[in-house]
Amino acid sequence: MKLTLPPRVSPQQFGAALKAYEGVVGKDWVLATDDDRDAYSDLYAPGSEERWPASAAVAPASAEEVQAIVRLANQYKTPLWPVSRGKNLGYGQAAPRMAGSIVLDLSRMNRVLELDPVLGYCVIEPGVSFFDLYEHIEREKAPLWMSVPGNGWGSVLGNALDHGIGYTPYGLHARNLCGLEAVLPDGDMMRTGMGGMDKNPAWHLFPLSYGPDWTQMFSQSNMGVVVKAGLWLQPEPDTSLQLSLDIPKEEDIGWVIDTIAPLKISGLIEQNVFIPSWLGKLVVLGQRKDFWDKPGAIPEWRVQELLKEHKLGYWKAQVRLYGDEGVNKAKAEVIKAAFKRHIDTPMHEEWWRRGDPRSQFDLTLGVPTATPLQMGDWVGGRGAHLGFSPVVPATSTHILGQLRRSRKIIADHDVDFYASFTIGGRFANNINMLMYDRDNDAQVQNMKRLFTALITETAAARYSEYRTHLGWMDAVGDTLAFNNHAQRRLNEKVKDAIDPNGIIAPGKQGVWPSVYRSVAKEGRA
Repeated sequence: MKLTLPPRVSPQQFGAALKAYEGVVGKDWVLATDDDRDAYSDLYAPGSEERWPASAAVAPASAEEVQAIVRLANQYKTPLWPVSRGKNLGYGQAAPRMAGSIVLDLSRMNRVLELDPVLGYCVIEPGVSFFDLYEHIEREKAPLWMSVPGNGWGSVLGNALDHGIGYTPYGLHARNLCGLEAVLPDGDMMRTGMGGMDKNPAWHLFPLSYGPDWTQMFSQSNMGVVVKAGLWLQPEPDTSLQLSLDIPKEEDIGWVIDTIAPLKISGLIEQNVFIPSWLGKLVVLGQRKDFWDKPGAIPEWRVQELLKEHKLGYWKAQVRLYGDEGVNKAKAEVIKAAFKRHIDTPMHEEWWRRGDPRSQFDLTLGVPTATPLQMGDWVGGRGAHLGFSPVVPATSTHILGQLRRSRKIIADHDVDFYASFTIGGRFANNINMLMYDRDNDAQVQNMKRLFTALITETAAARYSEYRTHLGWMDAVGDTLAFNNHAQRRLNEKVKDAIDPNGIIAPGKQGVWPSVYRSVAKEGRA
């Protein structure tokens, strides 16, 4: 990828900045060739990856090096785009929102600094992947489990900061963060919560603070660079019981939600319950051409044939219980009775007991995997996906309304329908996977129109996404329009106050510093 300079930075200024960065991290860790820029591009980009180009990358190995880089970035006016590991597939990977930004690659900072098996937490750096943390826990034989998303290569900390979700009782990952260490946009460092007192042993245990708590200021934001964080882990249960059931009809998702959500809210079900549609099971069995080799969305008559051929329901409901065996048995009876009011098919039961191996393909057991990424190969070619991810109240009225709305929009664009709902209690994340071949320009253009339509029409129904791809960050931000975009205006005031040079991640989540607000329209998909 050819060089794109940051706005208002001359070639001489840029070269001097890279030389200064080399003085901090060494020449080998300032990456500025065409091949280097390719490595930090969005490999799932809807269109040319050159729409969101990095100018270079710099990879520090310590918090002190991050501080030095941030100070130099202010000196040379070279904006930084921090990434933990750069594996945010479907949302932009390591590519920056503003063209020409320098990627601040934190993947070398990959230490597990502390693991407490008694109080159930760890302290990690941004470069620690889900695989890394899992292997560390296994080596230490600590009786602790993780909560994992579908991409085990990703950063544990990065995923939590970007509001990623998992499928255990600890599945709302941002909620597991407790006690952050962050480098501010001027190179200063702060600690959130009880970390405001040096060597406070409750730093990673008490989730609040004395006075205002700034933890969420660094979550999905461009207000600083998190270089260390405490993360709560789930104690290993004595047993775990999974209840699973194929749900036959599309409209059945309404009563399924109305059955599970109250049990989740009451605490009887502890985990985030993931309910994928049939295509979520089919994508790991082969490519689209193996099931339907014609253009356009798979027609409904063929969908019904596939469900029969592969013995699938339209949805798959799986509820997992954790803890004492007697308690799990009692809870299971309540859940089975609740489902029996709507369907006669008995739920399949599968037990895990302490000492049993855990399946590497079961995210609800806290084992990281990359298997779900196989969906990227569904359409063939240079496969990619986008995730359209609104949040809706967990009731049948809201769920069915959003389902029908997105279903129609996706059908109008002649794209395969692959939806899921993850019930987090009072809310559900509705993730719609949109898969396409990057080498097929007609598919790419159609996907861009589809994604924009989904944002626009879903916002008209008063729902918003909880995360999105680089190209639509501003569009989603535009939908949060209460009181003349009061949230955005406050974010911009804070951004300009603590980052007057706009150094940290300009444009992230649609928050632009005043110095770069004039280029905000560039890079919109």
